[in-house]
Amino acid sequence: MDRSMVELSALTFQAVVTALLALVYWWLWRQQRRSYFAVWAAAWAAFALRLGFISAFVTTRREIWLFAHQAATGITALLLLWAALVFARGMRWRSRYLGFGLVAVAWAYVAIFRIHDMRAAGITSAVALATVTLWTGIVFWRHRRSRHSLGGAVLAWTFLLWGLHHLDYPLLRPLGSGILYGVFADVLFIVAATIGTLLLVLGDGRRELETRNHQLEQLTALLLRAQEEERRRIARELHDEAGQILTAVKIELDLDGRREAGEMVGRALVQVRDLSNLLRPAALDLGLAPALESLVEDFERRTRIDTALQCPKPMPPMPEDVQVTIYRVTQEALTNVARHAAARHVDVRLEVERSEARLSVQDDGRGAPPDATPNLGLLGIRERVTTLGGTVEMNGGEGHGFRIEAVIPVGAPA
Repeated sequence: MDRSMVELSALTFQAVVTALLALVYWWLWRQQRRSYFAVWAAAWAAFALRLGFISAFVTTRREIWLFAHQAATGITALLLLWAALVFARGMRWRSRYLGFGLVAVAWAYVAIFRIHDMRAAGITSAVALATVTLWTGIVFWRHRRSRHSLGGAVLAWTFLLWGLHHLDYPLLRPLGSGILYGVFADVLFIVAATIGTLLLVLGDGRRELETRNHQLEQLTALLLRAQEEERRRIARELHDEAGQILTAVKIELDLDGRREAGEMVGRALVQVRDLSNLLRPAALDLGLAPALESLVEDFERRTRIDTALQCPKPMPPMPEDVQVTIYRVTQEALTNVARHAAARHVDVRLEVERSEARLSVQDDGRGAPPDATPNLGLLGIRERVTTLGGTVEMNGGEGHGFRIEAVIPVGAPA
């Protein structure tokens, strides 16, 4: 096989690999709709096209194909520069960049068709492509430093070394094995660029997901705080307004001797007080320990389920949102026992250490199958606890009871 056939095969292989890289960027653009992926896809497509033009020149030795190769090189350089600037976001495209590309193409025309100096044309295109490749590497280097991105580091080193390779290639081309060396190096750089791009996308996607999760947690915390404030307001209104009105009506009915109507109003008054206590337990204003004791006593009275409570006395100081969360988790866990467990005994245990509070609610009921879907109440428990940076474990097989354990970080008391 003669030298031209070897070179043609090598260039064809490189063109195929480059086209695959263009497809990777095009696929990323279809998935994420980020403009720089589309520009990079176009840049690599132009890069593959220039390889097709140089292959045609190797086969026919016609100068028009060499000029087309030089023009495609200029287009590739401009597209790579454009993509790098769009990716950098803080940098802007300037009209003089287009002028540089046009000057490079014009010089290639003069070198090929006027003075017939192929070496000068090759050096010009190599310098242009090397310049924007090095620039792209610098952009990714800045990205790596600002984001601590592994993908950015891989791409930075890939494009920096690739830019240096573009400069040495014209010098090695006359030695006879320049094309094979160039193809081998370019393929390695293309593979590295593909790996770096995928790492970059995964890293940026992970950071965006973490940011959105953090924002969602903040929003959830605000909503829960607003919910508690609204519950407190409604409970106060029920107690101060509706409660006082019903009390006055009951007194008037009792004085008039209308005992039956007075009893009905009395029952309504009890319901209003129960609702007010459910919305915002008055005992919680006296402290977490009295509130939990009142909650357990009321649960035991209503359900006839033996319930034991263990909690520190005196209760260590904790932020108000932590206390409210502990109370609400206990409340929902006991409600879950009453509705689903068919239990005879429940243990409620609260332990408070310097850095965390550990709450567990264990019943001896029928438990739950491993593949059971948590109900809304249990999902609410998890949401409340994770909003404060805590963790929740729920376990228990059928016939072995059910256990809820929540661990909540305890910071400085509010």
